[in-house]
Amino acid sequence: MLRAAGVGLGDEVVVPAFGNVEVAEAVAMAGAMPIFADIDPVTYCLDASAVEAAVTPRTAAVVVVHRFGRIADLAPLHALGARQELLVLEQGESEAPYDEIAQRRERAAYLDAKLRGVRTPDNGDGHTYQQYVVRVPGNGRPDRDAFARAVRARGVECRVPVKTPVHRLPEFRRCVSLPETERAADETLTLPVDATLTKRDMQRIVSACNALGGLLQPAF
Repeated sequence: MLRAAGVGLGDEVVVPAFGNVEVAEAVAMAGAMPIFADIDPVTYCLDASAVEAAVTPRTAAVVVVHRFGRIADLAPLHALGARQELLVLEQGESEAPYDEIAQRRERAAYLDAKLRGVRTPDNGDGHTYQQYVVRVPGNGRPDRDAFARAVRARGVECRVPVKTPVHRLPEFRRCVSLPETERAADETLTLPVDATLTKRDMQRIVSACNALGGLLQPAF
C-alpha cells in the first residue's frame, strides 16, 4: 500500500512502536523512514496528538494499527491527515466468526466483574477481545513479570503481549520519548478468554489472579 501510494525514499511514515516489528519493516522496505509515535494508554493504538507532534515536512503517511481487538480512535487521525495532506493507512487484525467473538466478550465481561488488583481493559468501540490485556502496575518498578510467574505456577496460561517495543530493537533503535509505550510494555499481561474455556476454567483464572492480592512486591 505504501509503494502504491508513492511513498518511498526520503519520506517518513509515522508508526507505533508498541506492537510487531512488521509495520516498521514494511516502511523500510518501501524505502521510507519509520518514525515512532506514542500510543493512547486505553486503546494501545496511536495517539493523534503524539502523531501530530511527530509530523515533519518529510512525513508522507501514518500507519494506524488496531490492537487486541480494540479499534483505534480514527476520527482525529483522519482529520490530521486531511490537514497535513498525509496518507492514513490502517492495519487490522484477523478476526474470528461472530459467535466466537460473542463468547470471548462473555468471558471478558466475567473477568471484568471478578478480577481484583489489576486494571482490566477498556470495553469500548466494539472490542472483540482478540486478546484480553490487563495492566499490572508496579510500585516504583514493574511487578508484572513476578505476577505472571505466580499465575502460571497456578496453572493459568498468560503472556506478555509486547516484550520489546520496536524503538528498542537494534535495527530500529531510536532516542525518542514514548512514555505510554514504555509503560504499556512493562505493565501489560494477556489472560485467556478463548471460546473453548469452561466456567471452571474462568473461575480458576480469577482465583489464581485474586489470590495474589493484585500486586506483588518485587524482589530486590
